[in-house]
Amino acid sequence: IIHKTIRYCVIKTKKETRKSEITKNEYFRNLVLKSSNNNIKFKYVLADNWFGSKENMEFLHNMNKLFIIGIKSNRTIALNKEDKLNGKFTQVQSIDIKEDIATTVWLKGIDFPLTLIKKVFKNENGTEGILHLISNDLKHDADHIYSIYQKRWDIEVYHKSIKQNSSLAKSPTKVVRSQSNHIFASIVGYCKLQALRITSSLNHFA
Repeated sequence: IIHKTIRYCVIKTKKETRKSEITKNEYFRNLVLKSSNNNIKFKYVLADNWFGSKENMEFLHNMNKLFIIGIKSNRTIALNKEDKLNGKFTQVQSIDIKEDIATTVWLKGIDFPLTLIKKVFKNENGTEGILHLISNDLKHDADHIYSIYQKRWDIEVYHKSIKQNSSLAKSPTKVVRSQSNHIFASIVGYCKLQALRITSSLNHFA
């Protein structure tokens, strides 16, 4: 639960709003560190481009953890170390990178080489989308790295179901205690749906 304790005014709208003292990227690093301190065994950390910051990548790399993280198409890279040293960086979207081929690159601001993967996919509305993944795993090919990254999709399925089927997003509460209770009840509801899914062989929506 995010506690937004800082009040400030948005100049453009002239409306007061609130924000947390801790950013989402700081929460991200804290969760990874807590998992490691609790002796949870994990090899990879997977995340979408919301968490593709330089600080996060360096943090995970220094922890000796492998990461696979989505990056935005306007991030800048060098295709070889010489270009990196000469400051020749180009936006990812401007480079003709072959799909499903692991390419070693240098991301601007990061001192160690990374693997870049391009994946083209179809959206539900028929449009074409492009996913760029960056990883410090230099040993495996694109198929292996993408297959690991796909394990992240279960999180999206969980989020969709807990919002739509166990009313996480419909909380009428206004204070921390009651909000916490609502979130806990939604998670319990999700667990019950999982039990029903196993016994009935139906999905949550059915």
